[in-house]
Amino acid sequence: MNFFSVAELARGVTTDKLLYDQYADAIRSCYGSMSLRFWCLAPLFLGVVVLHLPQSAGFQNPSVQPAVTPGTESADPATQPVPAPSPNLHSAVSPASPSASPIRDRETIVRLKIFLDQHSFGPGEIDDRWTDLCANALRLYQITDGSGASGIDSELKQELSNLTPLYVSYRIKPDDSAWVGKSPRTPVAQAKRKFMPYPSVADFVAERFHTNVSFLAKLNGGKNLSKLRPGDTVQVPNVSPFELSGLKEADDVPPRPALKNRRVEIDTKTKALTITDEGKILAAFPITPGSKQLPAPVGTWQIVKIATLPWFRWDKAMLMHGERSGDFHNIPPGPRNEVGLIWIGLNKKGIGIHGTNNPDSIGRSASHGCIRLANWDAVRVLNAVTQGVTAEIK
Repeated sequence: MNFFSVAELARGVTTDKLLYDQYADAIRSCYGSMSLRFWCLAPLFLGVVVLHLPQSAGFQNPSVQPAVTPGTESADPATQPVPAPSPNLHSAVSPASPSASPIRDRETIVRLKIFLDQHSFGPGEIDDRWTDLCANALRLYQITDGSGASGIDSELKQELSNLTPLYVSYRIKPDDSAWVGKSPRTPVAQAKRKFMPYPSVADFVAERFHTNVSFLAKLNGGKNLSKLRPGDTVQVPNVSPFELSGLKEADDVPPRPALKNRRVEIDTKTKALTITDEGKILAAFPITPGSKQLPAPVGTWQIVKIATLPWFRWDKAMLMHGERSGDFHNIPPGPRNEVGLIWIGLNKKGIGIHGTNNPDSIGRSASHGCIRLANWDAVRVLNAVTQGVTAEIK
């Protein structure tokens, strides 16, 4: 299964504090360390489908006018992914992990992550590192498939070996550059911009294919990713990319009654968000659920608002004390807005489910009480729920 996706966020409606692990950034040569704070607000966009869910109205409604108008993307067959040879990922001991049965073969890890992602059980970033997020995604998938298996049994092993192609080729399009530009780090500088884009084409490609720049560099050894231009081709994981060309700024996505009986369950201990229908898990994605100081509010809530391409109201007093002040900055929408591309507001003031400008922080760093996902997962959640859906946090 898979979800067609769209993302959106409302203008200056809420906040969320991003404090992500400096260590995680240090081990990523392509990322610099940074500390972000924010309220919640976020967006939505076009993505991937497998579950045969209805396409989000946020993309179809012609009355929704974007404040930011990114370049559109054509369905030129020459730009579509094609099979590419798999790089040689040698076996190696996996990074330290509290998981009971870590997988040690790197190619198996990549195959498993791509397999789980293709079935809408998000394992986190697609790369060759074993993580608890991947282990939990596998556990939830095996609960759903009813096999009763734990870990990679013979049947799953065969499915993984049959997974082909493992990588595909993506050709950079001229319109992709509309999503790339300067992304200041301070709220004062950000508030002077009209859009918060990706800092590089490599970042754009990595996030679009659910991975990170470090792994993208490994797949494309010898290629200078900092100089990618339209027409260049890169290898990427074979997952359904989320499409930004149909993304529009909208304050409220129209309700979709057919999805109203679904349920969102958020487990703050395993850091997972699951979407169910009549008790059956349809999809699951890794999250960052609040912090020790400001934990996600335990309880049963309802989704009351869904928005795309958000504005984010950065207010230090609100971030630190939960009270609005007159000293704030309005941060424009974009994939490097602190709340990412989607905002799914709950009937708990200031609390929502949203994206992030740093997918590597998912599962490890603190948010300001909100539920944070990688943008590619946030758009799939968005397209799978609607206003009125129950969201239980436990």
